[in-house]
Amino acid sequence: MYILINVFYLIAGYIWGDLKNWKKYYSTILFLIIGDFLYNFLLYNESMWLFHDLILPNHTLITILAMVVSYSATVLIYLGRFPEGWQKRFLWFLLWVGLYMTIEFINSKLGFITYHNGWNLWWSFLFTGIIFFILPIHHKRPILAWLISIVIIISLLGIFDVKISDMK
Repeated sequence: MYILINVFYLIAGYIWGDLKNWKKYYSTILFLIIGDFLYNFLLYNESMWLFHDLILPNHTLITILAMVVSYSATVLIYLGRFPEGWQKRFLWFLLWVGLYMTIEFINSKLGFITYHNGWNLWWSFLFTGIIFFILPIHHKRPILAWLISIVIIISLLGIFDVKISDMK
């Protein structure tokens, strides 16, 4: 399932993404990838969600595929076609949150994603909204985005009672 989703993102990124200006978005792609790496590293023993697939054997390989393909294509399309004006930006934001959440909802119903340690679809909805809110901030003001992200990470660690002693 995740291979199919990533093939879709690869094709979509090629067709609709701003490939010719990929260097302009490179640091934001890395920002998104580093965020996912941090989640997987910090919560190695306390995962909030795990991916499962029919072809790929484990969460780690699925995540790496998503980082390389899906995140890159997402940033190239989302920021590469980011509209002018607040109303259009808000609709663009809603479209992307809706797309990601639809995919996640289907994957959760089919058993390709499972939630753990208090995480659920509603937390994913909130977190997905935060991601799509912060990507344009990072693109224009990376240090501000990193500071906001640190506050969000610390808050989530507190909300989900993840103790430093529980980390690997």
